[in-house]
Amino acid sequence: MERKIRIVMAKPGLDGHDRGIKVLAAAYRDAGMEVIYLGLRQTPEMIVSSALQEDADVIALSSLNNAHNTIFLDVIDLMNDKGLDDVLLVGGGIIPQKDIDNLESKGVGKLFGPGTSVNSTIEYITTWVQSNRR
Repeated sequence: MERKIRIVMAKPGLDGHDRGIKVLAAAYRDAGMEVIYLGLRQTPEMIVSSALQEDADVIALSSLNNAHNTIFLDVIDLMNDKGLDDVLLVGGGIIPQKDIDNLESKGVGKLFGPGTSVNSTIEYITTWVQSNRR
């Protein structure tokens, strides 16, 4: 039997709006994923360390505090430093398209905006993991 998709989810920085990520965590769990929700006010170091310890397939971040450019790039740098090149980094929030394009060009797998269906995020994650899991 194949291992469940293991996803570490977190709210980095000072953003305290966690309703959306909790809804996604429940949906991912219902879809058969193993969810490790780290909670609010996580640093990039805490997030990447947890992903490493949990042998995560995916890191999912929710950013509504306009710090997405700093946080996502810090997480990517730490992932590269720790050799997590086979872990998908995804995120969501209110992020301008020019920032989405920039972050995705630097290694973020996909950034989802408001109104994205939960099923489309599940499909993206599932497809990526099936294609890239070692």
